[in-house]
Amino acid sequence: MSLFRKTTKLSSKKQKSQQNENQNQPESVLLSGHLQDDFQQIKHLFKAAGDFVYREIEITPKYPAVILYLNGIINVERMELHVIQPLLKHEAGLLPPYPTIDHFKALLSAARVTQGETFQEAVDHILSGSTVLLINGFQKAIFISEQAWEQRSIEEPASEAIVLGPREGFTENVTTNISMIRRRLKTPNLKFEMMKVGKLSNTGVVITYLEGIAEPSILEEVRSRIERIEIDAIEDSGYILEFIEDQPFSVFPQILQTERPDRVVGNLLEGRIAIIVDNSPFALIVPVTFFQMMNSPEDYYGRFIMTTFIRFIRYLFLIVALLFPSIYIAVTTFHHELLPTNLIFSVAASREKVPFPAVIEALLMEITFEALREAGLRLPRPIGSTVSIVGALVVGQAAVEAGIVSAPLVIVVATTGIASFMFPSYPLTGAIRLLRFFMIFLAATLGFYGIFLGVFFILVHLVQLRSFGVPYLAPLAPFHFNNVKDLLIRVPWWMMNERPQETGKTNLKRLRYRRRKY
Repeated sequence: MSLFRKTTKLSSKKQKSQQNENQNQPESVLLSGHLQDDFQQIKHLFKAAGDFVYREIEITPKYPAVILYLNGIINVERMELHVIQPLLKHEAGLLPPYPTIDHFKALLSAARVTQGETFQEAVDHILSGSTVLLINGFQKAIFISEQAWEQRSIEEPASEAIVLGPREGFTENVTTNISMIRRRLKTPNLKFEMMKVGKLSNTGVVITYLEGIAEPSILEEVRSRIERIEIDAIEDSGYILEFIEDQPFSVFPQILQTERPDRVVGNLLEGRIAIIVDNSPFALIVPVTFFQMMNSPEDYYGRFIMTTFIRFIRYLFLIVALLFPSIYIAVTTFHHELLPTNLIFSVAASREKVPFPAVIEALLMEITFEALREAGLRLPRPIGSTVSIVGALVVGQAAVEAGIVSAPLVIVVATTGIASFMFPSYPLTGAIRLLRFFMIFLAATLGFYGIFLGVFFILVHLVQLRSFGVPYLAPLAPFHFNNVKDLLIRVPWWMMNERPQETGKTNLKRLRYRRRKY
């Protein structure tokens, strides 16, 4: 049985109806070659667009032409220099008595000049920031790329800050993002497949992979899932994410979102596939595993001994972030005998004036902490961190003095909050935050039995979870010994000689290095 999502075939009747619709689509309407007719049709489409600009020129008395573009998204100076001036001031003899469209293209000094023969192609190029040239007597239009989009400069990623490693992150311009990947992988095997998604937005979506390393079946599944998306507009890569996940109702992220080009390149080298969306600084990486979500890009830039230690701390605080409040509730409600006598008396004394049971205490503090966290994110940066820290201290201290919550619970909630900030993947942090409340309710009703039951259900769910057919707990389940070298521990680079079995089996060998003994 295939692990991939099954696709249903269209019936013959539906296929015929779609073919009839396609025949009436604008992309099937060819340019007539009569300048005024073609110009008036395109002008009619942009009749209420205030930024639509056209200029009629005369290349020769026999060949009048018109230039069409949208103001604000093209470089007017370059268009004047590379398009208008060469057409109006061309030297005599450059055009033969019966020129072809290629002769007119040769007059232009722009770097990228293409051509098309349908109205839809002309409209798409105008909307994409190109200049369109229509010449009387020719059933083809010339497209000149002179875009001048306003864009944000390359900055350090805000969501994936590191100490060691590159400092640049993706921007909202897909061309810039592609160039940052290409600069790191100077090989013709690096492929970029362009697609358009969104009936109204025509957003550019780029599938990036390394030919000869990426698994062809996974690549085909990525193409298939993106092609099935039918939506008016794509505003961010998060739109694509929800459409192509294996199990969208799972709290665990099955697609990695990153704004770091070095992280994308590292995953491409392991046989994974990246999806870059125009107007979004976040690239999507598929397929991914749980352990990949727990790894930081910085893990591969420092020495392996320190990286291994940090990973142990990270997994330890994963348990703390998920279970610490529920363990406190279970112990104080059902299992007092697990605590030393002195600690029991200390906790009991702190809870003596508290009118609520432990579960209500925990929920009040957890919800308050979540509210402070969100407030810190939404406020301007200079005051956001101050409000969240000061707010937590003031609210915690006031709640203890008022006898609403106990001091040990404030310590538990604060430690849990700190632990949740240690995960490199923000979507994984959200999953742990949600599951923490689930574990609190189980601990309040069944004690440690509820905690064990909740952990069991979470593990069962993780085992049966897939990301584009790849097991979510790989390489632990199923177990692959060679891939465990980059799991909880990180061995030296010269020992990681194979790619992950699940994504790089097309070309497993990654490096050949024989360490010299000094």
